[in-house]
Amino acid sequence: MAAVFGHGDLRLYLLSLLDENPLHGYGIMQALSDRTGGTYTPSAGTIYPRLAKLEGEGLVTKRRDGRTTIYEITDAGRAEVRARAHEIDGIQEGLSDSVRLIADGVRQNVREAMKSLRADLAAAANAPHRDEADTEDPRASARAQLARAEGSLSAFRASVRADLRTHIAKGGAVPSSLIDELQADLDGVIVRLREGLTRD
Repeated sequence: MAAVFGHGDLRLYLLSLLDENPLHGYGIMQALSDRTGGTYTPSAGTIYPRLAKLEGEGLVTKRRDGRTTIYEITDAGRAEVRARAHEIDGIQEGLSDSVRLIADGVRQNVREAMKSLRADLAAAANAPHRDEADTEDPRASARAQLARAEGSLSAFRASVRADLRTHIAKGGAVPSSLIDELQADLDGVIVRLREGLTRD
C-alpha cells in the first residue's frame, strides 16, 4: 500500500470515492483497483476496518440493501472532502503517475516480447521443414517444431499481457470469469497437446 497511498491518504481517498456515490465494500475495492491501474488491489481486511473507523467518526453511514451493505458519506464527510480537496487532487495525481508507469512498463514488455518473437521466428524459418527433416533427422524436425511452438507461445503471451495491462491502466475491470474461461481454454490446449504427443 505504501507504494500507492501515503499515510492517511487511503482514508481520505475512501471518503472521496463515497462522495461520488454510495458503494458496497466490493465496489470500493474494485474502484481502488481500477483507479490505480491494478497497482493496488486492497483486501477486505484493509477496507472494512477503515470504513468502520470512518463510520465511528461520523463521516460514513451504512445501510442494508438485501444482503449487501451500502456505505454512504455523511454531511460531515462531505465537509472534510471539500476542506481537503487539494490533498485529494494530489493523491489523484500520484495515482495517475502510477498508471503512466504501468503503461510505460507495458510498452517495454511488448518491445522485449516482440524482439524475442522475431528471434524465435527467425530460428524457426532457418530450421528444416517437417517433411525435409523427417527424411534427414527426426530430432531436427522435433527441434524445428519446438521453435515454432515457442514462437507461437511467446506471441500469445505478449499479446495477452499487453491487452490486459493496457486495459487495466485505462481503468478497466477484468472479470474473474474471463480469466477462468481463459484458463479453461489453456487447460484444453494442454490436454490436446498431450494427446497428440501420445499418438506420435
